[in-house]
Amino acid sequence: MSENYSAEDIKTLKGLEAVRKRPAMYIGSTSGAGLHHLVYEIVDNSIDEALAGYCDTVNVTIHGDDSITVTDNGRGIPVDFHEEEQMSALELVLCTLHAGGKFDGSNYKVSGGLHGVGSSCVNALSSHLRAEVHRGGKIWEMEFVRGAKLYEVRAIGDTTKTGTTITFKPDHEIFETLEYSFEILSRRLRELAFLNKGITITIRDERVDGKSHDFCFPGGLVSFVEYLDQGKQPLHEHPVYFSYEGEGVDVEVAMQYNETYKENVFSFANNINTHEGGTHLTGFRTGQTRAIMKYIEDNQMMKGNKLELKGEDLREGLTAIISVKLAEPQFEGQTKQKLGNSAIAGLVAQYVREHLTIYLEENPIVAKKIVEKCIGSAIAREAARKARQMARRKSVMDGGGLPGKLADCSEKDPTLCEIFLVEGDSAGGSAKMGRSRETQAILPLKGKILNVEKARIDKVLSHEEIQAMIQAFGCGFGEDFDISKLRYHKIVLMTDADVDGAHIATLLLTFLYRHLPQLVERGHIYMSCPPLYRIKHGKTQKYLFTDEEKDAYVAEHKGKSIMVQRFKGLGEMNPDELAETTMNAETRKLLQVRIEDEIETDRVFTMLMGEEVPPRRAFIEENAYKVTSLDI
Repeated sequence: MSENYSAEDIKTLKGLEAVRKRPAMYIGSTSGAGLHHLVYEIVDNSIDEALAGYCDTVNVTIHGDDSITVTDNGRGIPVDFHEEEQMSALELVLCTLHAGGKFDGSNYKVSGGLHGVGSSCVNALSSHLRAEVHRGGKIWEMEFVRGAKLYEVRAIGDTTKTGTTITFKPDHEIFETLEYSFEILSRRLRELAFLNKGITITIRDERVDGKSHDFCFPGGLVSFVEYLDQGKQPLHEHPVYFSYEGEGVDVEVAMQYNETYKENVFSFANNINTHEGGTHLTGFRTGQTRAIMKYIEDNQMMKGNKLELKGEDLREGLTAIISVKLAEPQFEGQTKQKLGNSAIAGLVAQYVREHLTIYLEENPIVAKKIVEKCIGSAIAREAARKARQMARRKSVMDGGGLPGKLADCSEKDPTLCEIFLVEGDSAGGSAKMGRSRETQAILPLKGKILNVEKARIDKVLSHEEIQAMIQAFGCGFGEDFDISKLRYHKIVLMTDADVDGAHIATLLLTFLYRHLPQLVERGHIYMSCPPLYRIKHGKTQKYLFTDEEKDAYVAEHKGKSIMVQRFKGLGEMNPDELAETTMNAETRKLLQVRIEDEIETDRVFTMLMGEEVPPRRAFIEENAYKVTSLDI
């Protein structure tokens, strides 16, 4: 390192250089998530125009070369000359960080993109971007390459329309992949259509003929709750809906109780999903708790009952959306995961308490069903508390309270330890012999565990195999959960590569997602990838994981003496084979389980594992063609 450190060594990144140098600071990552974030930034600008009352249609098109076009019928980005900055307003918006029409509050009452980096970031990270603006009777055009303009804004024709069209192609020098997912984009656009009732949002995929969605939900949040509750049995026919405008804030709430046992509440601020909640969610929970407890007290519905109701009891089986729109949102960090405006908590709490109290009083039959469910939840919680005491580990260090069938590892540093949840005693025996005893623990599981989607918490915690997992993990459960006590930082689901194995893995994932979600969110859950085939010809031996790999290999080596062995289960492998293909960190394949869309994840688990059969049947009928071979 040079000792001649002077002013000449201090560098500044001008214009959009900072975005290209550190893209993850602005869009989170350069992986698929960051790639899709570019589209959201442009679409959000169109939605802001809609919120301001100037736009009702947004169209998104995925082109064959993975470029994207976003078109709206808003006012169109201004194109006139900006005297202070000595450039056109269009160039200013697309080439300058922290430039936009959202800072003084005069053009946009509410906006998600208050940092002013959206359009300019997209421009900086695109190999090519073209802006077409319909405004003032003219069609205006401007193009850029990696953020640098090719020419000044110019008029290319006349028009009677208004609006903005942005077409961009992400830069292959920046992103790990340029391939857009129609499904991922559709989920976000559907969400925006729910949150902004009456707006029409379309998506077209030119890579696949006829692949498109048109989203428009006049019911807004009510439609959103009904969408989330597909496959669930509601306690009352229609969702409860409140809306309020005043004090610089718009508040919307839609909620519905169902027969399931999990709370399913999502919060949004200025159309942004605040995954970590914030003051608006706190306000909702406070107001909802006060309204229900007041109704119970006023109607003496707990008279003589010594049970103590808690907030969690009042939210069992509740699906709710809380959406606030405000002029000056205070998000915690650029990722906007949590709303911090302190005044919002009290305002939302008061509003929800008042309106929910009125609803309960006017709908006594529904109110009685809700209260009975809350009391049932409290009874189950008390039973679960007793069951949890049985499942709690005595000590992380001495191994006390560990399940007897656990083959533990000797290493005590959890960051180096992994536990394999293995289907059946036969595979468990092979895994125990093939493992690395220092860092790998084996927990054999007997049969198929309880489907927790259909079971209350007391039933879940009394299940023997679930108790064994909780004891082995060491981090507790429910109110006793402590992530710092987790004994293994890799929890690997190792099941057979057949239909039964997939079903067992799904049951395990349902349990982990519903009752230990922190393990999934923090990336501790993995799926093993055991091979389907072992192929031998001559002195060559190879393991293959799919039918397609096997067919391709056999076709490539036609005419040679090839022996193909199909593994029916993990138990058919000897310990050395199992270790080499599925357990050895240097040769195995592991898939990390992640939640990319919590709303869609919840819907899928409900559909596949819930009580309602018709949605599951429809899903199977729609996707059966994708199954090319099936072992029965």
